[in-house]
Amino acid sequence: MTLITRETAGVFAIAPTPFDEDGAVDFDSLSRLVDFYESVGVAGLTLLGQLGEAPKLAHQESTRIVRHVLERTSLPIVVGVSASGYAAMAALTTEVMDAGAAGVMIAPPNTLRTDDQIVQYYEGAVHMIGDAVPFVIQDYPLSFSVVMTPSVIARIAVAVPNCVMLKHEDWPGLEKISTLRRLEGDGLLPRLSILCGNGGLFLDFEIERGADGAMTGYCFPELLVDIVEATAANRDSAHDLFDAHLPLLRYEQQPVIGLAVRKYIMKRRGLLASDAQRSPRPVLTDTTRAEIDYLLARLSRHDPRVELVK
Repeated sequence: MTLITRETAGVFAIAPTPFDEDGAVDFDSLSRLVDFYESVGVAGLTLLGQLGEAPKLAHQESTRIVRHVLERTSLPIVVGVSASGYAAMAALTTEVMDAGAAGVMIAPPNTLRTDDQIVQYYEGAVHMIGDAVPFVIQDYPLSFSVVMTPSVIARIAVAVPNCVMLKHEDWPGLEKISTLRRLEGDGLLPRLSILCGNGGLFLDFEIERGADGAMTGYCFPELLVDIVEATAANRDSAHDLFDAHLPLLRYEQQPVIGLAVRKYIMKRRGLLASDAQRSPRPVLTDTTRAEIDYLLARLSRHDPRVELVK
């Protein structure tokens, strides 16, 4: 079993959970999706995150999805185990780690207000999941309403050594990455792997600021891999390619409908049999779908990997 560490780098694609039109998990599409991710060179996968519609899954469905993916690929798998209570978090963690997961991701509950509360929450989580399980802090204040300063992240990393990675989704957040790397250089923060989210919207500069990669679900993960691998080698070319994808990145990052946009594109790419989400769910209008198709057509003129099915 390969575990994530403080040196883990590259792109960990956040996989959506495929459903059929009746709302059942579509394991055929999930297999196809996993094979695709592996083929484009991602470093790992993340399951049961917000984009995986984890709150809409039964516990048995969650564990079956993880086992299915682990049987399909040798890529390291990070599993979202955030829950309203420690007991559910610990139970899911035990099952997925026993199955071969590389680590787990824990988001803070929106009830936390102070730095002390945040640190104590993660100390309590580790007490329940065990200090041998490497975990990722999910820092996404726009969604969870919990603000983690660089100093509180440093406190967590010092207090619990199995905190090995930060999923950085603060916005604006470029200076935060620089501050974290500066704290690391000053010996005030153990090295953390920093993988960035927000759909990849700022990945070009996040890599330049010291991030190790991305952990997000943009519908063209090939672009994310390119940016992580190519920015240092040829800055202008990397930014040119990123700029070609930026209109679609922006469109996909819209609140509420973002996952619906992503699933629609993945269906157009032949990866998902259906773009269905579990209810409650937004529904894309014909106008929205036409706008997405227009953006895909424009992108195809700059990136030959845009191959679509009807």
